[in-house]
Amino acid sequence: MLLTISTTYSPATDIGFLLEKHPDKVHTFELSSGQASVFYPEATQDRCTVALLLDIDPIGLVRSQAAKQGDVGGDQYVNDRPYVASSFLSVAIGVAFKSALAGKSRHRPGLADTAIPLEARLPAIPCRGGETQLFQLFEPLGYAVEASRHALDVRFPEWGSSPYYSLTLRSVVRLQDLLRHLYVLIPVLDDRKHYWVGEAEVEKLLRHASEWLGEHPMKEWIVSRYFKHRRSLSRMALERLTIEEESEETADEIGSVGAAQEQELEKRVSLNEKRLEQVSQLIASLGVKSVVDMGCGEGRLLARLLELKAVDRIVGMDVSVRSLEYASDRLHLERMPPRQRARIDLLHGSLTYRDDRLKGFDAATVIEVVEHLDLPRLAAFERVLFESARPTFVIMTTPNREYNSNFEGLPAGKFRHSDHRFEWTREEFRDWCMRQCERFGYSVEYASVGDEHPVTGPPTQLALFSLSGTR
Repeated sequence: MLLTISTTYSPATDIGFLLEKHPDKVHTFELSSGQASVFYPEATQDRCTVALLLDIDPIGLVRSQAAKQGDVGGDQYVNDRPYVASSFLSVAIGVAFKSALAGKSRHRPGLADTAIPLEARLPAIPCRGGETQLFQLFEPLGYAVEASRHALDVRFPEWGSSPYYSLTLRSVVRLQDLLRHLYVLIPVLDDRKHYWVGEAEVEKLLRHASEWLGEHPMKEWIVSRYFKHRRSLSRMALERLTIEEESEETADEIGSVGAAQEQELEKRVSLNEKRLEQVSQLIASLGVKSVVDMGCGEGRLLARLLELKAVDRIVGMDVSVRSLEYASDRLHLERMPPRQRARIDLLHGSLTYRDDRLKGFDAATVIEVVEHLDLPRLAAFERVLFESARPTFVIMTTPNREYNSNFEGLPAGKFRHSDHRFEWTREEFRDWCMRQCERFGYSVEYASVGDEHPVTGPPTQLALFSLSGTR
C-alpha cells in the first residue's frame, strides 16, 4: 500500500521540515496492522517526493479480533487489504505525518500555512462508483484529477475492468489540507473501516473536515460512508457541521454588509454602473446568442442582458438562494410575458463543482466573483469554467488592488469587501489570465473599467477570454 506526495516548491526539500522527516533517512513506524515506512525516492532543490509505504501482515490481519467481527473486509488470507488504499493508510498517515496533519512545523511554521504545489499519487484505490465519482469527490476541493482504471487481470482482458484505480491529485494547497482530504476520503472511497466506529469518530471527522466538508456537494454521501452507514453517527456529525458552519442567513448578512461597504467606496465613481454597462456592451459587440452569468447575485447584470434583443438565452447561477430570490424579484419573473420569460432562467449551484447545466453557452460572465474564492476553490472554479463549461467567450472583472489607495476611508492594506479573499494587482491578474490561456487553450485581451489613474491604473480590471481561433 503506497502513497507518494511530490512538490516543486523551491527549495523542494523543505517538505521534509513540514513532515518532520529528514530526506536522507528511512523512518519506520510499528502499527497494529504491520509496519509503515517513510522515505524519499527523490530529493532535489527542484523536486522532492516523499513515500509512505504500508506493509500489512495478511495472516495477522485475518486472525485479528476485528476480522472476526467482520470489520476488516479481509476474512480470507488472500484479499486486497495489503495492496489498496484503505483505512489502514489513513491510520498510517495519522501516525507517520502527525505534525503535518495538525498543520504544525517546528522549523517552518510559516510554510505550514502556505499553499504550495503538491501532487499526491495512490497506485491502487478502490472506487466502485467509477471515474466520475473520483472527479466529483476531489474536484470541488480544488484538485486536478487523473484516474486510470486497472484491469482485473492483464493476462485475461476478457475479464474486464476492476474497481481499482491509479489516482493522481494536483493542486496548490497547504500540505495539511491535502493530508486531511486523504485521511477522510480514502476510507470513504473504500466504504469500510478496519476498526470499530463509535462516537469518537465524530470528533475525529470534525477535527479534520470541519473547514471543508460543510460546503462539499457530496457531504451527506461522504459522512454516511465515513461512519460505515451508521445513521445515528451520520446524523450527529451533520448536525454538528451545521452548527459549526455559518448559516446561510448569517453568511448572506456578512455578504450584504461587505457589499454595502464596497458600494459606498465605489459610488463616487459610479463604478458598478460602469462595469455593468461595459460588460453588456461587450456582450452585444460579440454577437453571442447565449450567456451564463456565473455568480449572478441579485441579477443586476441579468437585467442589462435582457435588454439585448439578440441574446435569446440568458442564465444566472449563484450559490445563495436568497440572492436568487432577490434576482427573481428584481427581474419580475413571475409577471414577465411568456416570450420574455422563456429567454431567462435562474439556477442554484456551486461554481466550484462541474455542472452540465453550464455547458453550451456562447459566453460566460464572471463579474466581481473570483476574489471571493479562496485558493482551493479558485483552482476548482478554473476547471469548471475553462475546462468543463468551456464557453466560447469569458468576460471577467475583478478589483485592481493598486487603485485602493484612491478610495477615501479605506485603510491601507484593507480589501474593498469584507468577504474578499484576495485582490490582485494588474500584474498578478494578467499572470493568472495567461496561466489559464496556456492550460485551456484560450487567448485573452484586457480592458480598463472606470477612470484610469496615471499611476495606480483603473479601479476595475477586465479580461476577455476567447477560445483560440475565434477572434
